[in-house]
Amino acid sequence: MYRINILLVIAFLFGVYTKISAENYPHRSDVLWVTTPDHSNWLYKTNEKAKISVAVYHYGILQDTLTVNYSIAPDMMEADKSGSVKIKNGVASINMGTLKYPGFMDLNLKITLNGKEYKHHIKIGFDPEKLIAYTKMPSDFDSFWEDAKEEAAACTMKVERTFVPEYSSDKIDCYLVKIQAYEKGRYVYGYLTIPKKEGKFPVVFSPPGAGIKPMNPLKDIFYAESGFIRFDMEIHGIRPDLERKDYNEISSAFGNKHNSYLVNGLDNRDNYYMKKVYLSCVRVLDYLTTLPEWDGKNLIAQGGSQGGALALITAGLDSRITACAANHPALSDMARYKIGKAGGYPHLFTKFDGMDTPEKLKTLQYFDVVNFARKIRVPVFMTWGYNDNVCPPTTSYIVYNTLNTKKESLVTPVNEHWISLTTRHYILDWIRTQLK
Repeated sequence: MYRINILLVIAFLFGVYTKISAENYPHRSDVLWVTTPDHSNWLYKTNEKAKISVAVYHYGILQDTLTVNYSIAPDMMEADKSGSVKIKNGVASINMGTLKYPGFMDLNLKITLNGKEYKHHIKIGFDPEKLIAYTKMPSDFDSFWEDAKEEAAACTMKVERTFVPEYSSDKIDCYLVKIQAYEKGRYVYGYLTIPKKEGKFPVVFSPPGAGIKPMNPLKDIFYAESGFIRFDMEIHGIRPDLERKDYNEISSAFGNKHNSYLVNGLDNRDNYYMKKVYLSCVRVLDYLTTLPEWDGKNLIAQGGSQGGALALITAGLDSRITACAANHPALSDMARYKIGKAGGYPHLFTKFDGMDTPEKLKTLQYFDVVNFARKIRVPVFMTWGYNDNVCPPTTSYIVYNTLNTKKESLVTPVNEHWISLTTRHYILDWIRTQLK
């Protein structure tokens, strides 16, 4: 059963991994949109018609003569219907129609007020619990990854650990860790935070969201303050304490558009950049399980967006993981655009050129989250929002529906590509319930 919890929180947007053109309830906006589906949970049956009521507040004052322009599209696809309605007596009503197949529809709204344009959108679902993955499992998936792990394990693990006083306190110690992984001379970094008290503690492994950017372990320092060892991982072999301007230069070199690391080597499964990343996650587990402070039982993978994908992938790749928590995972059913329907971040078939080749499609099968989700046998918690245009609800549902293990979801329809601080603590509370 899906547990629906609509968090109507107007708050700072936590967990944003990719720039988004517009957000619901933008911070300090003069305009507030209130869009209400005629089904309170935002969900419909296929072939069932949906209606949305629209109200607009300016400086908190309900507007009453505005024209609202709208367009309607299947999730992440081009609009196939458009029109306009007038707000009368404080409300307008828009008939969205229906879907004949499981999925989501996106209603995009636009007004002009005092010469300035304001936008908003809302997505609603049609039988999303029936969504299934497009991506197929290669027959040699298991042998490919077992061979890859064996090859990577031959690389000697070298570790450098440096105390970081600015992120430490009377409650926790923080270290910057450098680990040799995958092959000689290739390193990854991470911030390790450990409770400053006697005892043995569960370990939370947290891979990063997409991009090439600085890291700040203070964002999730409440894990260590709550009695967990936490490792916030960097995947590119770049020190996470560099200045942002340095990261911007590095990112422009191999982190954007058609030179993105996410397409680097995609023609061949052995040369694809993400192979090194996935195997480096395993190497980090090698290190974390040697820590004398580890309780020897609990090893949890947790992350959001690309980090959510890597958490699920690591759980499917390594049996040492005992539980997994992921919010709006990226890299999920990426090739689904091939059938004209929403696929997962990084949206290779709509944002990049030259991706639709047999070689690239074959490689993706070995790296897509859905195939690792099929392998997971430990408890999984997932949370996602409907209004997300980075990691769309279509692919989050597909991953969740694919899982064949004990699972729990927190669905927050209003959310775009963010989760609230309350939800971040909810995730930690769920992790506590999984400890052995």
